[in-house]
Amino acid sequence: MVDVSQHELVPDHVLLDDDEIEEVLAEYDVKKTNLPKIKRTDPALPDEAEVGDVVKIVRDSRTTDEAVVYRLVVS
Repeated sequence: MVDVSQHELVPDHVLLDDDEIEEVLAEYDVKKTNLPKIKRTDPALPDEAEVGDVVKIVRDSRTTDEAVVYRLVVS
């Protein structure tokens, strides 16, 4: 079976710890539930991701070199 998460076109998906989550929520002045969602079954997620976790996704960008987005893992 192919591990999709290791494909060169899939951006980095990094699980945040509780302190990092609080920093992100404070920076953007949002609640965890206001973050865009990503399904737990998404093949790009790390295996250890669980419902309720927040994932930092770092994508290449033509205009800003890299774009960072945050997603809440849902079932």
